[in-house]
Amino acid sequence: MSAPRDGIRDIWGPRSPYIGEGEWPVRVDERTTDEPERWVQSCCVLCTNGCGLDIGVKDGRIVGVRGRADDRVSRGRLGPKGLNGWEANASPDRLKRPLIREGKKPGGSFREASWDEAMALVVERCRDVRERFTSGAIGFYNSGQLFIEDYYTLSVIAHAGLGTKHVDGNTRLCTATASFALRETFGNDGNPASVTDYDVADCIAHFGHNIAETQTVAWARILDRRRGPEPPRLIVVDTRRTPTAQEADVHLAPRVGTNVAMMNGLLNLVIEGGYVDRGFVEEHTVGFERLREVVAQYPPDRVEQITGIPAAQLREAARLLGAAKRLVCTVLQGFYQASEATAAACQVNNLVLVRGMIGRPGCGVIQSNGQPTAQNTRETGCDGDFAGFRNWQNPRHVADLARVWNVEPKVIPAWAPPTHAMQIFRLAEAGAIKFLWIIATNPAVSLPELHRIRRILEQERIFVVAQDAFPTETTLLADVVLPAAIWGEKTGTFTNYERTVHISHRAIDPPGEARPDLDIFLDFARRMDFRDRDGRPLIKWSDPEGAFEAWKACSAGQPCDYSGLTYAKLEARSGIQWPCNAQYPEGKERLYDDLRFPTSYEECGGYGHDLETGGHILPDDYRANDPQGKAWLKPAHYRPPHEEPDEEYPFWLTTGRVVYHFHTRTKTGRSAALQQAAPDLFVQIHESDAERLGIAEGDMVEVASRRAAVRGPARIGDVLPGHVFLPFHYGYWDEPGTGGYEPDGRPRAANELTLTAWDVVSKQPSFKYAAVKVTRAGGDSLVSKAAAAASRVMDRASELADAVMGGAHPTERSHVSDYLGYLVDANDEFAAACDYLSNQHGQNADIREGAKIIANFSREAIESLAPFVARYGRQAEKEPKALRQVLFPRPRSGGFGLLRDLHALHVLAADAQAATRIVNNAARELRDEELHALCLHLVEQGRRQQAWVDTMIKESAAQSVVVPS
Repeated sequence: MSAPRDGIRDIWGPRSPYIGEGEWPVRVDERTTDEPERWVQSCCVLCTNGCGLDIGVKDGRIVGVRGRADDRVSRGRLGPKGLNGWEANASPDRLKRPLIREGKKPGGSFREASWDEAMALVVERCRDVRERFTSGAIGFYNSGQLFIEDYYTLSVIAHAGLGTKHVDGNTRLCTATASFALRETFGNDGNPASVTDYDVADCIAHFGHNIAETQTVAWARILDRRRGPEPPRLIVVDTRRTPTAQEADVHLAPRVGTNVAMMNGLLNLVIEGGYVDRGFVEEHTVGFERLREVVAQYPPDRVEQITGIPAAQLREAARLLGAAKRLVCTVLQGFYQASEATAAACQVNNLVLVRGMIGRPGCGVIQSNGQPTAQNTRETGCDGDFAGFRNWQNPRHVADLARVWNVEPKVIPAWAPPTHAMQIFRLAEAGAIKFLWIIATNPAVSLPELHRIRRILEQERIFVVAQDAFPTETTLLADVVLPAAIWGEKTGTFTNYERTVHISHRAIDPPGEARPDLDIFLDFARRMDFRDRDGRPLIKWSDPEGAFEAWKACSAGQPCDYSGLTYAKLEARSGIQWPCNAQYPEGKERLYDDLRFPTSYEECGGYGHDLETGGHILPDDYRANDPQGKAWLKPAHYRPPHEEPDEEYPFWLTTGRVVYHFHTRTKTGRSAALQQAAPDLFVQIHESDAERLGIAEGDMVEVASRRAAVRGPARIGDVLPGHVFLPFHYGYWDEPGTGGYEPDGRPRAANELTLTAWDVVSKQPSFKYAAVKVTRAGGDSLVSKAAAAASRVMDRASELADAVMGGAHPTERSHVSDYLGYLVDANDEFAAACDYLSNQHGQNADIREGAKIIANFSREAIESLAPFVARYGRQAEKEPKALRQVLFPRPRSGGFGLLRDLHALHVLAADAQAATRIVNNAARELRDEELHALCLHLVEQGRRQQAWVDTMIKESAAQSVVVPS
């Protein structure tokens, strides 16, 4: 039965204890402000749980919501944000007409414009940038709030229409590590476990996951199990004593930045304790011996020294993990946004695998997401990768995507890794991205080091389009603002963290002239006149259902196969998991029940990385070690974070969510109940630190890092000594009497303090650690002034560095001619060095004749490059000649002299090969197929040159170095 519920005071609702062998009992939560005339099927988009709900509508407005009793994820329950967040749709400050800036940023005012005028300007500037600078100067930064139909259309526009690789979303901040950790271990994305596994697990472990506040309905499910007759044991890893941690049987509270050391310690104890499923490990994994070798170096006493976790507590956690017959592990931001993010998340995968806990009920891992539609950014390619989890390094995958889109493979930007969000903003900072389209997100509050982000968006040389439903700190720094419809005002589908797909129908009209995101993208594509290789429009759909059908065709046969889904099918049931196809017409509850993993060379979604350095595993190396359906056990050693406390900044800073808000409060801050429940920033510190600093509950406290300072009231307790916690939701859009985008009054955005650092593999920013100082705040803070002055100094230094970027060329221009010159000169110098070698060591026939042959390769290269020098120009470069002169300072003789000369020639060959690869990437960006083909030939010739040099070194090295002569 339906029952009104106050989700503010009663966050998780009443308990419904159950054993877990049957279905979770139904409890339909409801909140209305008026009696609805009709109910419209939808799903909540204010956390990644994706709880099915109906929208109540009266007189063309939303008047409430109620849970859907048949929903597989929530069984009718809703959390505080789901019950209250819908009020934001009727906020009086909704954006209703397009805006165009008049005058310079940031002070210039906006004027209202028609859609035709605004879109004409957007298209004009985009075309101009593409024609003058190529698509490499165009970037898109999107959101975890769109629908599949929106994302897929944007992905086709960006990758096939414009051909830019600068596409990423704010899901980089919350879910990138989840995607990479899954691919590193299992070969492709997609969580193996399901929310229903909570129902039958006998041990649940949350690693850096405050599920009680980030996924309230999933936590209610676990609480109901815990209150039943067969409660699962609960292990929680968190620096703070959160509501999740308070419920735990074992709460491990590691110091910030030590997750890998802790995980290695747990794995060591699990292996030493004899809890490994040897049969499973031998038959279905690779890498166990190396994993055991690494984790053996982390005994409990060493782990205690690094992490602060008592050895006895670590042993108890390992005992529970080892004794479990059905183990589910979840991971979230406490691991993802911390030091060594992907390495730490992969160790959780390793734990599940060495225990053989995968592919059956109550077992598995959930690398969770932070945003409701984050999974779809990954599936459709809006997180930088390619649609359908296709591997950008695999030419067959790229060709298959080109087939789906009916474009030439060369159009798709597969010549280099996709550009991650932080690098997109760095390129914009340096002037290399000149057109940036920001969609349904607020980087002026959510990204680290906000003084830098504001400075980037304020630049006149970058044209910023902001597409949003509300005025934000980011829209105030845009050149064009496009008003968008939001949830409840448009139709589409989206997928939660455990692969459940829901449909959300349009219940009301958007306000004013606001348009659905899909309509905006379709309008842009039409105006840009994108075409496929047959001359037909690239985008062949005109409505949400058409976009969904196109996405189904793209996903067919891929791990995220939607081909068995339809709008009608999603309307008939509340939530269906992918894969959904002919083999699994009702969806598949958990992956890998056949214990075969998509890790083979041709199947995998990526070839992986060195977890400690971030270096790519090269395709040839992966092929040589193809696991052919086995999962990877990848170990990593602990490394301290980039920044650590010191005498001046003695505290660790960590940031996170509160239960009542989402992201930067763009929606939840406009819901009166949610905003009143959590109106402001607070500073959480330990009792002993507060006592030492003379701080009482509610005192105004200042927290300063090397970059800036913020101020907020103190909250005492439930955090480790020496640590400070700040919620990251708060910015300046609702700060009265200010410009609305920067701290004109009291600084309160946590990301004023955070540092620009990211995980080496996933490139997810490191919000969970920074060194800070804490003081009681006075009326006029010297600390704030000093931090602001420091940030201005850093900004100025960065500006100066960008001004000289490009060496001796202060005028903005392409550098194709520079590298063509370098490539020609590098080949010239290599040939000269070969001539010297042939003459100086001519008594060795292999050297005399071989050096002549490989010298001719370089002379042929110079001749072949001549037409392209005529096409693009050539800047003479001094470095290749200077390098040869350094490497060959004087004639050398004898066996040892030959070895030294071969060593020097190896360096010159590598230099020429690097220049060739750089020119090849430029050719791909320029879509110059002739130059690209030549470069491929030169790469192969360069390999032959390097192979010859290496062979000669092998023949002479041991004798020349060891035996006296």
